[in-house]
Amino acid sequence: MDDTIKINEELERAKRELAILYEISNAMRTTLKLEEILYIILTGVTAHTGLSFNRAILFLINEKDNLVEGKMAIGPENGEEANRIWTKIETEKTTLDDLINAYKFSNSTLGSGFNQVIRHFKIPLKEPEGGLLALCALDSMPLHITRQTLTNHPNDPVLRLLKAEEVAIVPLKAKDKVNGIIVADNFITKKEITKDDLHMLIMLANQAGLAIENSQLYEKTVVRTHQDSLTNLWNHGYFQFLLQEELEKAKASKTPLSLVALDIDDFKVYNDTFGHQAGDKILKDMAALLRSYSRQMDSVCRYGGEEFMVILPQTNKEEAYLIAERLRQAIEKHPFTHEEIMPHQKLTVSVGLSAFPEDGAIPSQLLHYSDKTLYQAKRNGKNNTCKLIFFNEEDN
Repeated sequence: MDDTIKINEELERAKRELAILYEISNAMRTTLKLEEILYIILTGVTAHTGLSFNRAILFLINEKDNLVEGKMAIGPENGEEANRIWTKIETEKTTLDDLINAYKFSNSTLGSGFNQVIRHFKIPLKEPEGGLLALCALDSMPLHITRQTLTNHPNDPVLRLLKAEEVAIVPLKAKDKVNGIIVADNFITKKEITKDDLHMLIMLANQAGLAIENSQLYEKTVVRTHQDSLTNLWNHGYFQFLLQEELEKAKASKTPLSLVALDIDDFKVYNDTFGHQAGDKILKDMAALLRSYSRQMDSVCRYGGEEFMVILPQTNKEEAYLIAERLRQAIEKHPFTHEEIMPHQKLTVSVGLSAFPEDGAIPSQLLHYSDKTLYQAKRNGKNNTCKLIFFNEEDN
C-alpha cells in the first residue's frame, strides 16, 4: 500500500511539473521580443504557480566580447518586500499569465535596485576570473552550491553579489551551445534546493535556451531591416512604429513619455564646403554621440537628413528637458572634424521637445509639437533647447 501511495504521489508531482513547463513554454511562444522572453523565463522560475524560487537572475553570453552579462533579475530585495508581494499574489490569486501581462503593459515592473545592479554586472567568460558563471558556461553543466560547498568559493563574484547560502546555476543551451545562464536561490525562505527543484530548473532551461536563440535571430533580422544604413540608428519607418508602441505602453501604464527632436545647425554650410562624404562622417559621429549619451530604455532614431529623434519612455517634460540639454551640450563640446568653418566655429544642434499627455495623445500630435519647438529653437539663435511653443526667456 505504501508503494502505491508513493507511486501516486510521484505521478501527481510529475503531472504538476509538466503542467508548469507546458504553461511557461506556451507563454514563451507568444512573443519574439528578447526582454519579454527573459521576463517570462524568470517569472516561471519565481512564480508561485511555477518553480517557486525566491529570486532568479538571467545572464547572457556575449561571444563578441567574451563576457557573461547580467540581463534581468526578478525577486524581492528583502523579507518585508517578499511578504508584501507574496501576500498580494495569494490574495488576488494571481496567475502566471497575470504576472507576464504585468510586464507587457508596464515598463516599471523591473525597476528594482537589484535588477539595475544585475544589468551592469559583467565578468570575463574565462576561469578563474569568471568564477562559477564561467565554469557553468564553459563546461555546459549545472552547478548546485550548497551550504557545505559555499566555503570553497570565497571570492566568487556572483556569490558575493547574491549573499545567498545556497544557489542553483544552470546553463541555457541551443543546439548544444550555451547562450545564457539562470541563477536561482531561496535567500528569503531558506528553503533547501532539492534534486527535484534542480531537475525542473534544468528542464525549463532547455526550453529557455531555444526561445532565447529564436528571439536573438528575430531581433537581428529586425535590426537589419529597420536600421538606417548610414548611422545604424533606427530608420524613419521604424521610428514611427516605436513611437506608436511606446505611446500605447505609456497610456496603459499611465506613465509619461517624451520626444526629443534634434537638428544640426547650418549643416548645409558644412556639406557645401567639404562635400557629402564628409557630411556623412559628421552624421555617423552624431549618431554615436546620441547613442552614448542616451539611456538604455531610450530609442535613438534618424528621422531624415540631419534630423534625429529620441523617444524617452517614463520621462516627463522637465526630465526630458534635462536629458535634451545634456545631449545638446555633449554635441557642442565634441571636437567634430573641420567644425571651425561653421558660423560660430562649433558644430551644434537645435532641440525641440514634446511630451505625452500634455502636448498630445497620438504620434502626429507629439511630432507636430516637437517640430514647432524645434523651429522655435532655430529662431531663438540655434544651439538651444525649446520645450514650449510660446515661452519666455526663463522657459528656455
